[in-house]
Amino acid sequence: MARIAVTGGSGKLGSAVVRDLVDHGHDVVNLDRAPSPDAVAPFVRVDLTDYGQAAQALQAVDDRYDRIDAVVHLAAIPAPGLTTNAATFGNNILATYHVFSAARAAGIRRVVWASSETVLGLPLGPDAPPPYLPVDEEYHPRPNSSYSLAKTLEEEMALQFCRWEPGMTMIGLRFSNVMAPGDYAAFPGYDADPAVRQWNAWGYIDARDGAQAVRLALTADLTGRHVFVIANADTVMSRPSAELAAEAFPGVEVRRELGEHETLLGIDKARRLLGYEPAHSWRDHAG
Repeated sequence: MARIAVTGGSGKLGSAVVRDLVDHGHDVVNLDRAPSPDAVAPFVRVDLTDYGQAAQALQAVDDRYDRIDAVVHLAAIPAPGLTTNAATFGNNILATYHVFSAARAAGIRRVVWASSETVLGLPLGPDAPPPYLPVDEEYHPRPNSSYSLAKTLEEEMALQFCRWEPGMTMIGLRFSNVMAPGDYAAFPGYDADPAVRQWNAWGYIDARDGAQAVRLALTADLTGRHVFVIANADTVMSRPSAELAAEAFPGVEVRRELGEHETLLGIDKARRLLGYEPAHSWRDHAG
């Protein structure tokens, strides 16, 4: 992986990904609309809703670089509700199509992109319980917003790109709610009302562990399209996971005995096929 393009490399997760890849010896270029204050990699301003810009950015940019070997696509409107439904869907699905298509045209055969935990049926609640716990990649997506609908269609799109181009590897990482260490001061307050965070089964992903998952996906011995739930190993709560599940989702099958604070966003597949193992926890930062 001589040179890796990271779209959205100026965002919360993107900045962590760029730094992690640079720290592990990769040559990285940040493709975004705005530069990162943590300028550890060259920056090229790109609007990915313009196919011409996307295509050129994944081929060569004057004296910056003459090729791209792999793409990490993180650029997107990052959540539902930040703008209108149509604007969210239109921006995200178009940008992703442009990146996938431009990568294929440039001969790039490894694409890792940000899918989302939202395809698992979020927000979870009494009227929309999960089919079982911990949730995983084995049931069909259940998008409940324009944002998650776009993410669901991106996963299908990647499947078809890999059918068109059998040598491609396209890995979608269903990231949980991305957190940085500065966010952890708020976590103890969630205990007062578990309903505040039940919408994603009390999950989260430390941006540094998200970056680890990206790095592992770039070199995993896989071909074709694959999707993985990526979360931290624990929940955002101090209460036991089994207790939370029984209280919030009565009648939902819990498929194994749970560790005290074990995540309810199943990461077994990522552990098995990527070698992913979260190294961080909000509990390490608790007062």
